[in-house]
Amino acid sequence: IQHAVTETKLPLREFYQEAAVKRGTNRKDFQTDACFAPLLIWVLSFWSTKRLVLALDVTNLGSRFHVLCVSALYGGVGIPVAWKILIGHQPDAWHPYWCGLLTQLSGAVGPDWQVVVLSDRGLESARLFREITARGWHPLMRVKQQCSKFRPNGWHGWYWMSAFARRPGAQFATAGVAYKSESLACTLLACWEEGYEEPWLLLTDLSAEAANPCWYAYRTWIEQGFKVVKRGGVNWQNTRMTHPTRAERQFLGVAVTTLWLVAIGAEIEHAAAIETIERLPADQEPRQTRPRRTRLFVKGAAAVLAALINRTPLPKGKLYPEVWPEPWHPPTLSEKEFLNGT
Repeated sequence: IQHAVTETKLPLREFYQEAAVKRGTNRKDFQTDACFAPLLIWVLSFWSTKRLVLALDVTNLGSRFHVLCVSALYGGVGIPVAWKILIGHQPDAWHPYWCGLLTQLSGAVGPDWQVVVLSDRGLESARLFREITARGWHPLMRVKQQCSKFRPNGWHGWYWMSAFARRPGAQFATAGVAYKSESLACTLLACWEEGYEEPWLLLTDLSAEAANPCWYAYRTWIEQGFKVVKRGGVNWQNTRMTHPTRAERQFLGVAVTTLWLVAIGAEIEHAAAIETIERLPADQEPRQTRPRRTRLFVKGAAAVLAALINRTPLPKGKLYPEVWPEPWHPPTLSEKEFLNGT
């Protein structure tokens, strides 16, 4: 990213502009998508595990822009690593853009990494599922309840996916085929937790014994990332940009800022959690960690501001491993038991 800035030899205020309108001679255009792989490599340089969770989602900037964003999830927030900005309220097929973003990122992650890609019901697509698995990554795609059917391996009939989690407390997971017209081989994870209005119906290429529907809960972190980008941090909603290509270049600064401050906030959180006394016996350890009351982004921003005020060196950041739920082991169910409502 730094190389791209120095090669164009432009002031920061002209960073977002096209070559034709920049001052001076020998100016160059700057392609934002050339930075996506280096940005993800930068994010992973802070990582200490070989597991990465990405989320795909869309956020809007009023009626002006649709922002198609791929974020790396960490510490309750999504860090943007690839994006495409489109003019709002104009009909356009989004699938090619998602494919392009995934292609830009695929070379940044080694084959020894486990990459889980989360997507909500608005992006449900057998084509997108196959695009993710073609890169050796693992989709966890939420599907609509009454729009698709599924046939478990060894069963004769096709059934609405919602029928596999009919009531609160229901759990089901098995390999089979989704989408009768497209024949997508996958695994269905269905669960309806007590206290919720509807079930989670998720498709993945992982086996039922190697996945966990709880992983999908991480998807909400990309929404927290959008809050950080807008009113919860950077205030990007105040931009006066109207040209999507210029906005994409400006968004690079937003993404780098998010990564920098989240990493600093993570280091501060980790340092505060270091024990000064011996650990409690295992049977006396607290069962749950204390929830975060302040976003890592906010902690990082406060630390940077304090360093500037006090004229001390800027703090450094690092990302630390977080709790990852173990694979799920739901009960098995035969077609006969299913039809009998067991």
